[in-house]
Amino acid sequence: MRTIRRLIYMEVLAAVLFVTIGFLALFFFFDFVDELPNVGRGATGYQLTQALAYVTLMIPSHMYELLPIAVLIGTIFVMARFAQSSEYTILRTSGLGPWRALRALLALGLAFAVLTFAAGDYLAPAADRAGQMLKARLEGRISVGQTGAWLKERQPYHTYNVNVKSLTPEGDMQDIRIFESDSRGFLVSVTQAARGRFADDASWALEGVERNEFSGSGNDAAKVDRVKIPSLRWPTEITQEMVSVALLKPDRMGTIDLFQYIRHLDANGQTSQRYEIEFWRKVFYPLSCLVMVVLALPFAYLHFRTGGITSYVFGGVLIGISFFLLNNVFGYIGNLRNWLPWLAAGAPGLIYSLLSLGAFGFLVLRR
Repeated sequence: MRTIRRLIYMEVLAAVLFVTIGFLALFFFFDFVDELPNVGRGATGYQLTQALAYVTLMIPSHMYELLPIAVLIGTIFVMARFAQSSEYTILRTSGLGPWRALRALLALGLAFAVLTFAAGDYLAPAADRAGQMLKARLEGRISVGQTGAWLKERQPYHTYNVNVKSLTPEGDMQDIRIFESDSRGFLVSVTQAARGRFADDASWALEGVERNEFSGSGNDAAKVDRVKIPSLRWPTEITQEMVSVALLKPDRMGTIDLFQYIRHLDANGQTSQRYEIEFWRKVFYPLSCLVMVVLALPFAYLHFRTGGITSYVFGGVLIGISFFLLNNVFGYIGNLRNWLPWLAAGAPGLIYSLLSLGAFGFLVLRR
């Protein structure tokens, strides 16, 4: 059995590696073509080498998205080839029963799941952050929409609504506005700062500060005090990662960072449905590699001796694309319909798990 497992593992690993490299090369080409119009633009001049570096930094994100599909296509190719050459029939007569084959592929799928989790939780966020900072040199900042990012924080006595218009390539904030309200919801002060950076002691170091304080309960007594301060330290629990996710995509965050951001939203009475769905997708998505290897196993039990395996590989491609599309569609529908986050994220994997087990039971156990 050790020799049989080694044979299957080596063949599947080689096929998955080949498919992954092919997909990544294709996406690299498309991304590079999209970046070519930006070459030469910007204040500092966007160079061709910078475009190549940015496209290269996008590879880990593509690898995270494509690994389950590559696992499915590669495993289907190996299983169908084994069936076509009757190698799998020989393996079956050597003692490779259906449950042993299933356990062997599940062990391999678990290894791919760990690799997918590591790519999505550690490699892809770091590479994407570096790529965004590199791309920011084209415009000199990172921003979204016309107003930038909006965040909210509740402190013991006051509530703060914070607006950060953009981030610099170095990670500093630009055009900051802080709206302070009391427990009754009345506006107490508005603080504006030209620049700001994240300090190590749970605070922001603001520069070029202009502060407007509102006082008085009646029209006659009401007044506005305006002061200008060269620098100000504002205590807050809003971290750099929270500002970044408000300006960038939440699927580029790590699982722990995303969980902490959801807790921050809940603590401040903000909706977190979108981020909760993304959190559960980050949890369930690596496990889809297990589903893919189970889907591929019935292809080894197809009885044919003539003809190519192109149609079966093409069928695997269609199954992988359908899983990817269904995963995205359920995320959008769950966000619009207020579904349970774990259900919206886990439903595609559950559906394909039932399909794979049904195919395994029909083609393998019954026939």
